[in-house]
Amino acid sequence: MSSNAIIWHYPRCSKSRKTLQILEEEGVEVTIRRYLEDPPDAQTLAETIDRLDIAPHQLVRTKESLYGDLDIEEETMTDEQWVELMVNHPKLIQRPVVICDTGAVVGRPPERVHELLSETK
Repeated sequence: MSSNAIIWHYPRCSKSRKTLQILEEEGVEVTIRRYLEDPPDAQTLAETIDRLDIAPHQLVRTKESLYGDLDIEEETMTDEQWVELMVNHPKLIQRPVVICDTGAVVGRPPERVHELLSETK
């Protein structure tokens, strides 16, 4: 893996903590972005979704209670609306997200970060 990575981190999340631990054990220089305190803007989210090679709705935590409270009509949502939803409610962003030069991955499970680690070896 490149020696640098950004992790969208939530310290209270065990998966986020474990992913960060794996990165540090591998000697990766990690920039921690506490995305609930410093949420990504729409452009950053869209670029990250492209790097993840997923549809925007796949980055949404649909089991989060806030998601249910918002009464979202999934079938009619455009990609842009999904991104805007996450911009307005960063708590709905899957965590952790790890971004580096070679790509990005959602650390669920945390061991998925090894996909990025192996791409640069």
